[in-house]
Amino acid sequence: MIDDAHPISRFPVPELDDLPDDIRGMIESVHEKSGFIPNVFLALAHRPDEFRAFFAGHDALMDRDSGLSKAEREMIVVATSATNQCLYCVIAHGAILRIRAKNPLIADQLATNPAKADLTERQRHIVDFALKMAHESASVTDDDIDQMRSHGFSDDDIWDIGAITAFFAMSNRLANLSAMRPNDEFYAMARG
Repeated sequence: MIDDAHPISRFPVPELDDLPDDIRGMIESVHEKSGFIPNVFLALAHRPDEFRAFFAGHDALMDRDSGLSKAEREMIVVATSATNQCLYCVIAHGAILRIRAKNPLIADQLATNPAKADLTERQRHIVDFALKMAHESASVTDDDIDQMRSHGFSDDDIWDIGAITAFFAMSNRLANLSAMRPNDEFYAMARG
């Protein structure tokens, strides 16, 4: 539902009935599962080809079966989205992180001060490497990669951390460009 007092984007938001069948079907499926439509789906739907590419990229990274858990992937998103000042991704993925980590505190800790978050040693390495990628990717060296390997991360894990960071850097910028508003539902999810 579009709220004129609190628009979800500063760009056009199409009506569901006006969308191509595949996109409308995807949005309706998400609505059935979650009970609401996350605003990102509506905000990006006005450019169908980019919508498809965005969600294909998102799903390839976030739903991948590999060495990183789904909660660890969401930790990367929340920490790097906070550093990129992306309200939408911090709130939406913070809710998903709370659910996947079964921890009502972790998302707020990561978004506010990752250095003080209650993380395991493994999670600390993931978040620190992701934040280095977010802040100074040009300075990542072979030594950084070797250090991650020495902590037990495979090359696929290291790639996933970097790729998730990079993907959400783009996502954060699109959300900020569009002034994408987080759904109110996300704020209360998995808080206790």
